[in-house]
Amino acid sequence: MDYIKRIIDKDLDLRVKAFGGINIVGPKGCGKTRTAKERCRTIIELEDEDKRRGYLKTIKVQPSLLLENKTPILFDEWQDAPEIWGLIRKRCDDTDCFGDYFLTGSTSKKILTPHSGTTRISTVQMYPMSLYEYGKSNGEVSLKDMFDNPNKTISSTSKLTLKELIDLVCIGGWPKTLQIKDDDAKKLIAQDYYQQLIQNDVIRIDNKKKKQHWVQAILKSYARNIGTLCKKNVIYKDASENFGFTEETFDTYVEALQDLYVIKDYDAWTPQIRSEKSLRAPKKHMFIDPSIAIASLNLSPKYFYNDLDFFGHIFESLVFRDLSVYSQGLKGQIYHYHDKFDLEGDAVLFLEDGRYAIIEIKLGTSEIDKAESNLLKIKYLIEENNKDTKKIKIREPDLLLVITASEFAFSLPSGVKVVPIACLKD
Repeated sequence: MDYIKRIIDKDLDLRVKAFGGINIVGPKGCGKTRTAKERCRTIIELEDEDKRRGYLKTIKVQPSLLLENKTPILFDEWQDAPEIWGLIRKRCDDTDCFGDYFLTGSTSKKILTPHSGTTRISTVQMYPMSLYEYGKSNGEVSLKDMFDNPNKTISSTSKLTLKELIDLVCIGGWPKTLQIKDDDAKKLIAQDYYQQLIQNDVIRIDNKKKKQHWVQAILKSYARNIGTLCKKNVIYKDASENFGFTEETFDTYVEALQDLYVIKDYDAWTPQIRSEKSLRAPKKHMFIDPSIAIASLNLSPKYFYNDLDFFGHIFESLVFRDLSVYSQGLKGQIYHYHDKFDLEGDAVLFLEDGRYAIIEIKLGTSEIDKAESNLLKIKYLIEENNKDTKKIKIREPDLLLVITASEFAFSLPSGVKVVPIACLKD
């Protein structure tokens, strides 16, 4: 199968100009190794049983011999030989090389290296595929273009039906599914991912014994609360209700799931509007890919035909996944905004140059008016803040955006942009 370009490619192409080594991290099966292979002349796969013994012997006797291969060199599953990290770090010190070494490996092996690799080895996170990378977004509406040309009218039509979108969310953004023709067979990838996670990966991450049914209970609780700002103790009480494990145990399990890049909590964006105390601190709970949440609840696409309300929360997680991917191409970060007056923006895309977008995420067209109203209220709030000479000035949002699962992309007279997720790209 030919390599499908990823948005992270832009970031990697820049990092190889500044660092000797690049460590690509992220969930299993998101394409880390394939992306690294596209850039390397030598591939050292430590899980290749035909060569593994020879590699490990070399690393034990004289590891520097492995660096005599043609560069760039990829060390896949490098955690099986943690000495490689220090070896590359020293080589970067000795030679001032750039982009000569790539590291990829299993997220289920947590390794504490003796040296951080700062300024030598740069770590970058990779996500599952966005709809644009997966070939299901036409990409006719660019986030960058909307930032650069705020007065430009947008127009596009999504070819993706709601039923097709539901199927895609259940399949997930896993590159492996692109090789599978049968849609039902594609859904098995996320289901198997979930089973391997609860049976093996959560235990292997820190080599501490964990109870499978406790992991299942926590994942189900996270899935039921996907896209919400509920406090940690709410999820804890829900997950532990039938099992009685302690909050300390709960924290240990959650940390393992975060280290495995399975669940991801997004921070609040906190400009000084009204007062810094008016902003809520809770994080927004998401999965790195919503297909894992669906698999944890053992749901099929047909379930959502009768529960679009819950699918709205799942859809929000999909949008956060895609925005996280697109933000890498824009050098941005994703947050959420919600104040004590219940004025919220589902997401905030903040760029390194200070520009930012406040984003509402809505499933259908019937909710667009409400979303527009919320966005304009936030903009008005900022304008009123800036009129008060005693308050710190806040930059007004550069883009007000509603992301939907509907058909048409268009600009509203107010300046708010409405974009179907299947028309969006970085």
